[in-house]
Amino acid sequence: MSTSHVIVGDGIAGSSAAETIREQDPNANVTVLTDEGETLYNRILIKEFAKGKLPEAPISIHEPDWYDERDIDLELNTHVTEIDPDAHEVHTHSGDTYEYDKLLIATGGTPAQLPVENSDADGIHHFWTFQDARKIREHAEEAEKGIIVGAGLLGIDLAAVCSAQDIDANYLMRGNRWWRYALSEEGAEIIHDALEEHGVTPVFDSGVDHFETDDDGRVEAAIDPNGERFEGDFCGIAIGLDFNTEWLQGSGVETDDGVVVDEYMQTNVDDIYAAGDITQFYDTIIGEQAQNGAWGSAKEQGATAGKNMVADAEEEEFRWVSSYSITHFDFPFLSFGHPTEGEETAERKYNEGEWRRLAFKNGQLIGGVLIGDLSQQSKFKQLIREERQVQDQKELLLEEDVDLEKIEASPQAD
Repeated sequence: MSTSHVIVGDGIAGSSAAETIREQDPNANVTVLTDEGETLYNRILIKEFAKGKLPEAPISIHEPDWYDERDIDLELNTHVTEIDPDAHEVHTHSGDTYEYDKLLIATGGTPAQLPVENSDADGIHHFWTFQDARKIREHAEEAEKGIIVGAGLLGIDLAAVCSAQDIDANYLMRGNRWWRYALSEEGAEIIHDALEEHGVTPVFDSGVDHFETDDDGRVEAAIDPNGERFEGDFCGIAIGLDFNTEWLQGSGVETDDGVVVDEYMQTNVDDIYAAGDITQFYDTIIGEQAQNGAWGSAKEQGATAGKNMVADAEEEEFRWVSSYSITHFDFPFLSFGHPTEGEETAERKYNEGEWRRLAFKNGQLIGGVLIGDLSQQSKFKQLIREERQVQDQKELLLEEDVDLEKIEASPQAD
């Protein structure tokens, strides 16, 4: 008798799991349930689409026939309301029931709302789905003044949209620099200068106290906590993700700002797995629970979950050093590993557009940020994967061209 695998979510994690399951077990029944109305698309490329740089065509990854060819049952516009682990059933909003032998939760997240007055006004955008990108592109093409909120990796995408669409924008940041948890002022200054060159003004020690709207309910300004008023008919907010786990209540699945899984992508409930943004996964490299929203990480988690679901065993553990790149500027930018988690850091500025920062924990390299020169990333990722004690060798790691043999020959920390 064939095994039934039900996957909730058709992002890269769910889709990767479905593909892996089909490769591993040609006879399995594979069903993918998603509340979106379209098949898998490239979340990385929707930024370029929103900027007006790409047509819709290359954004889609899977056409509907991709699922048909692999005998994967894809159900669009299907909202899962609850699961019954005892009966091994999934229930949907339309009253349908899907039975499973193995279940994967890969529902991702949704953009967090700014908890201030009028944050749901017309003209205020969150950037997550392809549908969001279409609305942003359409509005940006006619907008004149912009407001960006969220001084991190997602917020800068919205700043880039404003730049590409010739919107005169203010970028309101709560701290004294962009992505202050991963960059020092020296490193962030490179980003600030690039933003200004692209027509986006960073505003520090700011944020939003409330939005003002016109009589039609459209946004027209943001008032920051200092009482300063910033006009804007286009506003983009990116302050992180919320994870909808309400539908898991009563299932016994452990949640903690997401779904808690081990290194095999297993939850604490038999036959239920999770992968992608929504997971609080056990990171075998740093030895603790972690969360990661990178595309490559979610794809790998989906594949790992798929293999373990088919094997019905702890066959493969998730072990991955993620990276996230930004391509909006004239110089490359890449973060890798866990750049915000370090107990100690080491950094160096090599020239006006080239900078490196490395983060260490328990003597190990655990992450970093590279600006301008990404050529050393594979060496740093290797050191992270090998869990090498390298914290005492910062000078060698800050050399423009890192010699791993020298590091191997150097005395190791206890």
